[in-house]
Amino acid sequence: MGVPLRYLVDDPELTSRTPGEELAVAACRSPGGTASVVVRGAIARHFPLAATRPRPPVRDLLKAATIADESVCFVAELPAASHPVTRDTEYAATPEAHQRPTAVKAALTEVRVRVPVPAQICRDPALLARFVDHRVIVRLCTVENDVLLHGSPDGAITGLLRLPGLRRLRGGGDLLDSIMAAAADVEDQGGSCDALVMHPRTYWRLVGLGALPTVDAAGLRITRTRMIAPDQVLLGDFRAGVTLLDGGAGGTLTLRTDGDLAEIEAGGRIGLAVHLPQHFALLVLAPETVPPAIEVEPAGEAVVPS
Repeated sequence: MGVPLRYLVDDPELTSRTPGEELAVAACRSPGGTASVVVRGAIARHFPLAATRPRPPVRDLLKAATIADESVCFVAELPAASHPVTRDTEYAATPEAHQRPTAVKAALTEVRVRVPVPAQICRDPALLARFVDHRVIVRLCTVENDVLLHGSPDGAITGLLRLPGLRRLRGGGDLLDSIMAAAADVEDQGGSCDALVMHPRTYWRLVGLGALPTVDAAGLRITRTRMIAPDQVLLGDFRAGVTLLDGGAGGTLTLRTDGDLAEIEAGGRIGLAVHLPQHFALLVLAPETVPPAIEVEPAGEAVVPS
């Protein structure tokens, strides 16, 4: 069975153990069968390298609330369709002076990832725990990014890239200037632009331009993810504009084994309350500012030096 774990008491609060260690304990109790654990809160928040290698997922840009029911009512402030755009500096000319507060219901949906693994891993508690914490949780974060940006199959979450009426802004010939102008546009709508979601290529272009200190000084957090196209940047007032809803039942981890095959499933129930959809904008970069993918050389036979 490999190295035994130190604690044999359930720890759903994860005060002494990681999610992977909690599942490994359950697997020790049910060797060769199905093991399942429930932990308090969202499993995606427990990636062990997050503190030393910060790369926040979309959920970390949002304020969060835990709800006990399957749905919750919230207030959304929708823009007035007929409000004219003006340059007046009086309150009556601002978009929020004409917004219409509306009661809306948000529902929870299942967000899960299933990862096949060799059954041999499941017979080694330390190896199983490390694989769950370092690999399964990362994949769950990727699936969550996908759902929060593009929406869930059941429609419970619309997705921030698919918000009705999402403004599309056209970028110019300078990448950083375009991002700053788009951030100002968010604030023209009454929000405070506090975060960006972009493709990794765009992020590393900003690194190369030496722009991150400027972005940091403005208080902008960046999520880089492959779940957004390289020619797009999503900007918005993420903390005020939406609330991430976590199901009160907590997250679940399940290990299923069948002979030499096994599967680990991780996930939970989440929802998204969109309070201010007009506080988000999608910047479409000019073609000349879109960072290209690096050319990958075709794999060939290894050259043996003479």
